[in-house]
Amino acid sequence: MPTNTLKLSLLSLTILTVFSCAGPIQESEQAKKEQSAAQHESLAETELIELDKVEAPKNRSLKDESLAKQAHVQNLAMTSHAMRIRTPIMDHIGPIPNTENYQDIEENGVHIVSENPLSTFSVDVDTGSYTNSRRLLNQGYLPPEDAVRVEEFINYFDYAYPSPTVTETPFSVNTAISVAPWNKERHILRIGLKGYEPELKANIGRNLVFLLDVSGSMNQANKLPLLKRSLTMLTNQLNEKDSVSIVVYAGASGVVLEPTKGNNKIAITAALNKLSAGGSTNGASGIQLAYRLAEQAFVEKGVNRVILATDGDFNVGMTDQNALIKLIETKREKGIALTTLGFGQGNYNDYLMEQLADAGNGNYAYIDTINEARKVLVDELQSTMQIIAKDVKIQVEFNPNQVAEYRLIGYENRKLAKEDFNNDKVDAGDIGAGHSVTALYELTLLDSKEKFNDELRYQTSTAQTETTQLNQELAFIKLRFKQPQESKSDLIEQSIGRQQITTFAEQTPDFKFATAVAGFAQLMKKSKYVQDIDYQWITETAQQAKGNDEYGYRSEFIQLVRNANELSEYSAVDSSDDDSSAVESRSIENLKVNKRNLKALTLVHQNKS
Repeated sequence: MPTNTLKLSLLSLTILTVFSCAGPIQESEQAKKEQSAAQHESLAETELIELDKVEAPKNRSLKDESLAKQAHVQNLAMTSHAMRIRTPIMDHIGPIPNTENYQDIEENGVHIVSENPLSTFSVDVDTGSYTNSRRLLNQGYLPPEDAVRVEEFINYFDYAYPSPTVTETPFSVNTAISVAPWNKERHILRIGLKGYEPELKANIGRNLVFLLDVSGSMNQANKLPLLKRSLTMLTNQLNEKDSVSIVVYAGASGVVLEPTKGNNKIAITAALNKLSAGGSTNGASGIQLAYRLAEQAFVEKGVNRVILATDGDFNVGMTDQNALIKLIETKREKGIALTTLGFGQGNYNDYLMEQLADAGNGNYAYIDTINEARKVLVDELQSTMQIIAKDVKIQVEFNPNQVAEYRLIGYENRKLAKEDFNNDKVDAGDIGAGHSVTALYELTLLDSKEKFNDELRYQTSTAQTETTQLNQELAFIKLRFKQPQESKSDLIEQSIGRQQITTFAEQTPDFKFATAVAGFAQLMKKSKYVQDIDYQWITETAQQAKGNDEYGYRSEFIQLVRNANELSEYSAVDSSDDDSSAVESRSIENLKVNKRNLKALTLVHQNKS
C-alpha cells in the first residue's frame, strides 16, 4: 500500500471510530462500539508503528532543512505531528477548540540577600499542572507557559527522603546543596519534606462524597467514562468503616447515592455505572447538597472529603466565584476538605480547579489516563485523602555573609508575606500521609564571579556575626505546621552549613532527577533564567538518575522531554519560515480534507451496516 494511502486510511479509521461512538445510544450498543473502537485503535497504532519504521530513515535523509520542512507540511495534511512521535492518534483530527483557562503567573525573580533575606511560602502537593502538560505534549502540543507550575512538575515524583521516626513531628526535613550543573558559579539548594505513613489498620473511617459533573461537556471518552472507571478503582480500596455518597449536577442537581458503607461495592458501582452525560451545566445546589451529605455522614477525627470531578467548565450553583470559595473555606473550618479531579480538554479550567482545592485544604490532580487514576486514587490513596499536617509554611533566612542572591524556583502562587509565617490565621498547604514535598532554590554565593546584580557603590554590609559557626551558615530554615485537629502551630528549625556543599556528581539520584525536572519545567515556561539548560542535558541527567523506577513515571518523563524537544524544533522552523496566512491556509485545507473523509466514511459505514 502506498505510504500516503496508508496514512489516509489510518486517519479515516480514527475518524470512523470517533463517529461510530458519537451520540446517545443504548448501553449495550455503547459497549459494543467501545470494544470495536478499542480494536480499531490498537490496529491503527500497530500499523502506525510499522509505518514509522519505514518513514524514519526517509525523514532522516532530508538533510536540507527547507526540504525537511516541506515534507513535514505535506504529511500534516494526512496525519498529525503527534502520530509521528507515537502519541494518541485520535487527538489531531483538525484543530482542537481551545477555551482552556490558566492563571497568568509572573515568574519568581532574583532577590538580593542584603535587601531581602527572607523567603516565605506555603507548601504545595498538587500535581495537576504536570499531568495536564503531559496530556498536551502527548497530543503534539507544547503547553501554554501559564499551564506550567514548576513545583507541581517536581512534586509529581516521589523521592526517597527518610520518613520521620516520631508522629509528634509528622514529617522529616531534608536539605542538600550542590554546585549548579549548568554554572559552577551558582548553587542549587534543595529542601525536602517527607510525611509519615500511618498503618492502614489505624484508619478511623473515610467519609467521601463524589460531586460529579454530568453535563453535556462531559460526554467524551476522556471525561465521564474515564471518571466512572477512576472512581470505581477508588471504591475498591474502601471498607466497612468508610462511607460513599454521590451527587451529580447538570441541568439539575440530585443525590444518586445516599451515604453507603464502603464495603457495599455493588451499590456504589451500580450508581456510578448508570451515570450519563447530557444537558447544560447549571447545578442549582450541587455543592451545597454535597456538603450536606458530608455533614450527615461526618466521621469524627476521620477523613471527611468532597471529591469534585469535572472538566472545569461548570457552575455548581453559585455564579459568584468568590462566594463559592468562601463556602468551601467555611466548610474546611468544619473539618470537610475538598479535592478536585480534572478531566478532558478544550474547555478545561485549570485555574479554577486549583483555586477550589487550595480553598478546601485538598489537592488538585488532573486525570488524563486510567494509569493516572490508579496512581492518584489507588497507589497514593492515603496521601490523597489523609492529612497528617495542615497549614505547612516554610521560611528561609539567607546569611548575607555567605549568600549574595537567591531565587525560589516555582511556588509563585504560594508566596506568603514574611509576617504571615507566624500568623496562625493565615491558611497554607497541607501534607498527606507519605507525601514528599520538594522546593529548590538557585543561589549565588558572596564570592561568585557571576552575580545577577552588580555590587552597590555606597552600601556596606551591616550583618553581625555572633560566632564563627553562624558565619559558616548559608541559611536558616523554619517550618510551621498544625496537627490535623489543632489550631495552634508547631515550629521546626534547621540550619544549612557551607560544609554541606558538594559537586553535582556527588549528589543523590533523587537530587539530580528533581533538578532535571525543574530545568524542564522552566524550559516549558520559557524562563529567562535557563540560558544554560537544554533538552539534551535534561534527558541525559534524568536517564542517569532514573533509579528504581517501579511504576515507570521517570521513564515516561524522559520520553516527554524528547517529545518536547522535537516539538520545539518544529515550532522554531515554523515560526521562522511560515507567515500567519500560510498557517491559516494549511489549517483550513486540513479541515476540508477531514470533512470530506468523514462524509465518505459515513456513507461507507451506513452501506456496510
